[in-house]
Amino acid sequence: MGPLGRAFSDLAAQLAALAGTRLELFGLEARDAGDRLLCRLATLLAAAVFLLLALLVATLALALLFWPTEYRYLALGLLALLYAALGAGLAAWLVHRLKRDPDPFSVTAEVLREDARALAGAPDRPDDDGGDPAGRAVARPAPDEPIPGDAP
Repeated sequence: MGPLGRAFSDLAAQLAALAGTRLELFGLEARDAGDRLLCRLATLLAAAVFLLLALLVATLALALLFWPTEYRYLALGLLALLYAALGAGLAAWLVHRLKRDPDPFSVTAEVLREDARALAGAPDRPDDDGGDPAGRAVARPAPDEPIPGDAP
């Protein structure tokens, strides 16, 4: 095998290693997304149970309205209020988490975008020496100039 064959062999090995790393990252993110989904489903189930218990206790309280006893109304009413608050709180937390959770596989997508930029030869990020990975100089603000986006 000549030098060209070795170069293609090395390139194929590097591409296989790159693909393996990306698939491993995808697997980790898939597992994380699955764990979040299970947590959300468990929370949804708990919220549904508490809201159902609130409805049940409220129905019992209404039924006992016609059965006069001194503190039964207060106890059942407070219990119904407690269950309703727990169910509503869990449901609100679930909605909040669903709105705030990151997109699934966002890290994998970003890494693949960086790979595509690197393969296209586009500059990725500037190095500490003031240049970019391709060796070109990057303009930096003078020390006394404010950096755009920084508060004074």
